[in-house]
Amino acid sequence: MRRRRFAEINVVPFIDIVLVLLVIVLATATFVIKNELPVDLPKSGSRSKIPPKSVSITIDKEGKYFYEKEPVTLESLKARLAKLDPLKEQITLNTDQKSQFQKFVSVIDILKSKGFRKISVITSP
Repeated sequence: MRRRRFAEINVVPFIDIVLVLLVIVLATATFVIKNELPVDLPKSGSRSKIPPKSVSITIDKEGKYFYEKEPVTLESLKARLAKLDPLKEQITLNTDQKSQFQKFVSVIDILKSKGFRKISVITSP
């Protein structure tokens, strides 16, 4: 019995294994999105986690309001917040640092008048 010389490597099984591992990594990876809209958040020294189940209200630098990524007016924001339970719902407020402070105060005023207690203002560290 003669032995053949080992002159080449079959790389097909290696490529199959690498592709299977790539599919597993991509299928199990979680992608965390912090902000739905590009908002330059104000800086803060304190840090806490964003509540997982919360209603997101965003004010961009032009002063436009967004309710869960959907553009709204201040009046329609009032109507949508009136449908929520103020004692159970968690509200997260994302405000661009270049937006007018009056826009922020208007949203806080609506939330207070509706009786919301769980309000988080999102900042960047």
